[in-house]
Amino acid sequence: MRRRTGLAIAGAATLAWGEWLNWRWSRALIGNSGGDCEAVVVLGFQNPQATANFVNRWRVRAGIRSLSADSARGSRGTRVIFSGGAANGDAAEAQLMADYATSVLTFDGTVLLEDRSATTWENIRNVIPLLEDVDRIKIASQPAHALKARAYLRRQRPDLAERLVRADDYRPGEWMLLKPLLALYGLWTLRGLDADERMVSP
Repeated sequence: MRRRTGLAIAGAATLAWGEWLNWRWSRALIGNSGGDCEAVVVLGFQNPQATANFVNRWRVRAGIRSLSADSARGSRGTRVIFSGGAANGDAAEAQLMADYATSVLTFDGTVLLEDRSATTWENIRNVIPLLEDVDRIKIASQPAHALKARAYLRRQRPDLAERLVRADDYRPGEWMLLKPLLALYGLWTLRGLDADERMVSP
């Protein structure tokens, strides 16, 4: 009985730890920039098949739900940018995500594609020209990956990074069983970030 209780406590603590880390990452390097025009950048995941895979489908949904209510109604200049090249397949990740957004989710807002990048650094570098005229920037992916991308925008264009606001890519309980694994992987992928790039924004 004690062993079962100990295992249950350890399991609950592990889930809580994964939840907490993903929550923290989703709130790092963001501000409260105002304005009517926003861009949501959805980062692609390796996709060797001919249609968007599970991870990319979730990222598309997270990106679309990240649009604020006024933007979802068609605020002028607001856009969703799908970013990712053809890393492991014939079709670019950006195109597969855009196809899923428009044909399956029937998204009818403005969609832009960045279909040349192969790394997160390139994702950010290549979408910068598409962000120059917006008031708010949201980056949608798994929280650790999105934080890494925000840190890269801060390094490449600190002026644009001041426009970063939170995307709706973290929700309590979503991916709960996988969040400890995502947290472990996130700790590894974020090891190159400075301490101030991990701080939760006020």
